[in-house]
Amino acid sequence: MSVPTNLGYTADHEWVLVEGDIATVGVTAYAADALGDVVFVDLPEPGTEVTAGAPCGEVESTKSVSEVYSPVSGEITEVNAALESAPETINQAPYGDGWLFQARVFAEPTDLLSAQEYEQMTKDEE
Repeated sequence: MSVPTNLGYTADHEWVLVEGDIATVGVTAYAADALGDVVFVDLPEPGTEVTAGAPCGEVESTKSVSEVYSPVSGEITEVNAALESAPETINQAPYGDGWLFQARVFAEPTDLLSAQEYEQMTKDEE
């Protein structure tokens, strides 16, 4: 599985792309594969404040329900509304159209894993 090198990663299998003061967040391909077929997504509403490391939503699959943890502290500015009618996009394009939400960050995240570190972590979990 290819892990994009331009993203930061969490040990909870979320990815984040920070551009200016906006962070785009999604779940990794590793997580999407482990979840199985995603059938429902519950995301925070725009205007909601999220805290790095705290749960802020859920992804439900045919196998289980998993919490989504925010990799950043900030305020939700947008959620991926397309996931309401097509949650399987998370499985099909986790690093593209399957993104979950965007947040205006209060501070640059400092504890993210690099792509190389994340790849090593997932290899160790197998």
